[in-house]
Amino acid sequence: MANPREPLLHPIPILSLKPTQMTVGMREVEEKRLRWREHKPKKRAELLGKHMIPVVLGPDGKHYVVDHHHLARALHEEGVKHVLVTVIADLSMVDPEAFWVVLDSRRWVYPYDSRGERHHYRDLPKTIAELKDDPYRSLAGELRRVGGYAKDTTPFSEFLWADFLRRRLSRKVVAADFQKASEKALALAKSKDAIYLPGWCGPAVDD
Repeated sequence: MANPREPLLHPIPILSLKPTQMTVGMREVEEKRLRWREHKPKKRAELLGKHMIPVVLGPDGKHYVVDHHHLARALHEEGVKHVLVTVIADLSMVDPEAFWVVLDSRRWVYPYDSRGERHHYRDLPKTIAELKDDPYRSLAGELRRVGGYAKDTTPFSEFLWADFLRRRLSRKVVAADFQKASEKALALAKSKDAIYLPGWCGPAVDD
């Protein structure tokens, strides 16, 4: 068993990374791409060293990403070919048929599509480049940035918020006016309907 957060000092091809989720918020990916472009080459190299991708080593010898999917996708879109990874668990000895069950039991996989529907593990994207856009994930990310809820260690907490918003705001509204959708999302986040969600900050205080 590898030590927690044990870094691999040799670079891994970014397209060899195996996603453990089906979607990302492409707005969030684009924001990360813009921030990346602001840095000079030396700073970029420094950032790659500091922001290693956490992975689980699978029975097939592949590296399964358990966090930072948005960062990995942004780096890929910006032409980065290799990244450093941090092995948080070595499950190479696990039976292949049991591997996904183990990941699921540890909440290291989220096989839900952009409509919030669960799929079989075999339907997960094969590479970071195949991750689909979920506009509600972008909305959930924006909601956290404006203080709609607090950052939380609960796995896939942003996706839980995305699913909450998906059931209350139409996709048409989100696509037509993201700012307006963000304002509506903030009001929803402060309601008691969201009390069960990670990072809930409580209802707005009435004057």
